[in-house]
Formats: sequence, structure tokens, C-alpha cells
Amino acid sequence: MFQAIVSADTLGAALDSVSVLVDECKINLTEEGLAIRAVDPANVGMVDLHLGVDAFESYETDDGQIGVNLSRLEEFVGMATSGQLVRLELDEETRKLRIQIEGLEGTLALIDPESIRKEPEIPELELPATIVVEGTDIDRAVKAADMVSDHIALGVDPDAESFYVEAEGDTDDVHLTLDREELIDLVEGDARSLFSLDYLKDMNKAINKDAEVKLELGQEFPVKLHFDIAEAQGQVTYMLAPRIQSD
Repeated sequence: MFQAIVSADTLGAALDSVSVLVDECKINLTEEGLAIRAVDPANVGMVDLHLGVDAFESYETDDGQIGVNLSRLEEFVGMATSGQLVRLELDEETRKLRIQIEGLEGTLALIDPESIRKEPEIPELELPATIVVEGTDIDRAVKAADMVSDHIALGVDPDAESFYVEAEGDTDDVHLTLDREELIDLVEGDARSLFSLDYLKDMNKAINKDAEVKLELGQEFPVKLHFDIAEAQGQVTYMLAPRIQSD
């Protein structure tokens, strides 16, 4: 059993954070809320989402798991205007998700969870550097790097007490530095890793410009990005594998 009422804005933000990496996923229905964990087909980017019960107007479930086509579900939710409520109800007999939005009603055929790629394990990583930065600075760095390259380096300079972003193309390059005073928080550590810009561009789409984003970095290690959605009633974590640089 599952039925819930949630704002279209909240549900849309949650789905967007996952759909930037995968087309279909398993949704775990628990007493604490919705949980989704998925990895992209290339095993480069991972997302871990939790949308708590308090993010919903109402929420009831006896636990379970459903599989969904994210683009189809987003199409339904996209029919709602900002502020409208979306009612979700699982039809146990037909294994379809009934969706109602102020007079509009439809059903979404679900996918057998067993046919969807296995949920990844989150590796335990002790990353030495932590940076807390505004979403608008992430957006600025990604857009600047995209002008010159298809990869991006993120690092921390402990001596200068700063976080930096670098991108080098065939002819041009960009460099962005944010010192301690320009960051929300900085835990210094030896850190610099190179990443695929395409993945960060996709992840950036799901990050509000006024969000606080916590990055955990190491030396040629994956980066972890954490941020809240739904007025802090939902949490998203991205993990992105590095591009190892050869000498």
C-alpha cells in the first residue's frame, strides 16, 4: 500500500535530481519517506536521494519497492503548475501508479524492480577536504569550464586556504579561486581531482542556485556533493568518479 500527496515542486525537484543520471530507478517506500539510490550505466556517477515524510502533505505506506520510468513520471508531474498538489496512489492489483493533479488523472505502468539495475553500495571514503559553497558558485564554475574544456579539476590549496576550479582546453583555460572568506566553510586538506564536465553539468541542473553545497574531495578520489531539497526535508548526495591523470 502506498498513497501520498505532495507538492509538484517538491516531487519535481526530487525526480530531477535522479533523472540527470538514469532513465529508470527503484523507489523504496519506507515509513521514513522515499529513498532512491542509482548509478549511471557507465558506473561514473551515483545519486542517493531521501525525501522525508515531512516533505509530503500526507504519506502512507506499508513499505515496499516500485520501479518507475523517470521520464514518464516527470511528464505527468510536469503537467502541474507551481504550487499544485500531486496525489499518488499505488494500485496493488494492476501494479500501476495512479496520479491525480487537480482534475487531471492518469495511470503510470510500473516496471518490475528486478529488471532494473541493482542499487549500488556507497563506498566508505575518508576524504581529507570539505568545502561548503553556494550553488551559484558551482553553477558559475561549471559554465566557465564548459567554455574551454570537457573536463574540470576541483582542488584545495591548503597554503592559500582556498578552493579552486581549473579547466584547460586545447587553446584556452579558466581558473576560479574562492578563498575562505568567500566560502561558507572550508576544511583544508590535500585535494585535487579531475572530472568529466558532462556529469557535473547534469548534476548542476538539479542544484538550486541558493543551495548550500558540501563537497568532499581527495587526491584523485571521487567527489561527493551533498545538498538539501524541499526546504531541507529532502537530501541528495552525488558521487562522481575521477578521471585518473596519467603522467
